[in-house]
Amino acid sequence: MKKMFGSLMLSALMMTAALLMALLPVHGEEAVYDSVIRLHVLANSNSEEDQTLKLQVRDAVLLEAQEILQGTTDRAEAEAVLYPALPRLQRAAEKALAAAGCRDAVRVTLGDEEYPTRTYEQLAFPAGEYLSLRVLIGAAEGENWWCVLFPPLCLSAATSEEEAETAFLAAGLSGEQYRIITDSDENTKYRLRFKLLEVAQSVFGD
Repeated sequence: MKKMFGSLMLSALMMTAALLMALLPVHGEEAVYDSVIRLHVLANSNSEEDQTLKLQVRDAVLLEAQEILQGTTDRAEAEAVLYPALPRLQRAAEKALAAAGCRDAVRVTLGDEEYPTRTYEQLAFPAGEYLSLRVLIGAAEGENWWCVLFPPLCLSAATSEEEAETAFLAAGLSGEQYRIITDSDENTKYRLRFKLLEVAQSVFGD
């Protein structure tokens, strides 16, 4: 019985090791984490009014960010100009709230944040830690809004596949690395690995 139990345990450990090996970043996947800046806007609550305010604040922050990020060519440059501009972005958010007659406080921060696997139109991003511009409205307990701030894919909801590819290649991704996040049949194995990684993190994480 002990021998059988030991064999089962060994098999389980080998399967776990194989799974974890399969989840390690390969084929340039790690570059995805280091090439983008995400945007995360959190509403005060899930009330219709607060959700509307969230979108108004989002639009104001994106408009300001478009000017701030103009001319940046990689994430390092984008990060360098965003940090000193945080007060400016916060004022833009506060102005949007005030214009709507809302007195909620708002905080704008830039730092690392854990994201689940997310799909935006034709792109699929793996779960993991990304540099993130966070806009927290009031209690920040409502449904949130996510996007990719750099490269500037959320400045227009009508970003085409060609525009997205151009933006990512300009930000430093290779053609192969861009194909990793392209939402098509060709990257099904990558998106599956992203999802498995998310599950593994929830099981083996802190």
